[in-house]
Amino acid sequence: MNGAAAAVPAGLAARMWAYQRERFPIAAYVPLIGISAISAAGYSRAARGRAGLPDAGVLLVGCATALAFFFLLRVADEHKDAEADRRFRPELPVPRGLVSLLELRKVGASVALTVLAANALVAPALLWALVPAIAWAALMAREFFAPDWLRARPAAYLLSHMVVMPLLFAYLTGLDWLASDRAPPRELPLFLALAFANGILVEVGRKIRAPGDEREGVDTYTSAWGVRAAPTVWLAALMAAGVLVWFASYPVSTALLTIVALSIFLVAFAAPALRFLHTPATAGGKQVEVASGLWTLASYILLGIVPLLVP
Repeated sequence: MNGAAAAVPAGLAARMWAYQRERFPIAAYVPLIGISAISAAGYSRAARGRAGLPDAGVLLVGCATALAFFFLLRVADEHKDAEADRRFRPELPVPRGLVSLLELRKVGASVALTVLAANALVAPALLWALVPAIAWAALMAREFFAPDWLRARPAAYLLSHMVVMPLLFAYLTGLDWLASDRAPPRELPLFLALAFANGILVEVGRKIRAPGDEREGVDTYTSAWGVRAAPTVWLAALMAAGVLVWFASYPVSTALLTIVALSIFLVAFAAPALRFLHTPATAGGKQVEVASGLWTLASYILLGIVPLLVP
């Protein structure tokens, strides 16, 4: 028995716990997804002129649903990438035998049924908002029945897959307006457009690599577009997200607060991509990935949490 096999924990629960540390670190995902979900509901609340947050039970279910949704996307990716992982990344949990695809499907089905039941219990209307996001995620899992065509066109792949973000955030804003049986705020399209732009930002940011860090069989935007074009696209997404935050903030915060915060955030978070553009061989891409996550959190906090705290 080799060392890798000997190190595999025996029980499914222990193996899934080891799996999440590598492929879906809960300690990182819970605050990121929780803040995003609370901010989405808070933005809807503030845009409708209501104080405070939605019912705590509804909010908790919404956060759990978003976490489950991203976990299921991870499970789908494990299936889509199984052959490439087996060939080029045998150290990952599935190809090395820590968990099987069948086990991931069973755990995923249990998670999905649990959150669907929770939504039906606390606010059945929310299930309708989940339908488009689930349907799009199912198409993503099948790569829209055109995997070769999409993989040959990274921009089309990126844009088609990021549609799932506004669909999910429509559900998360619905923790306020839909669960309360109210009309959505007029500014909702701006917030959903921001979710789309932030999704592009995060996705491109996590696949920017210095030339020396590229790896055979691992798709990145720097290998597909080049070390100049990829960070330029990332910067364009950042600027677009900043404009959307500015317009979406009008009904929920003061213009002065927004412009000061945006100026600081945009300069700070653009810096790693600008450094990468200048010296891609030495800058690396990890800082761009970190900036993507920090900007996403900052933009949602600015729109959905700050207005509830600042009169």
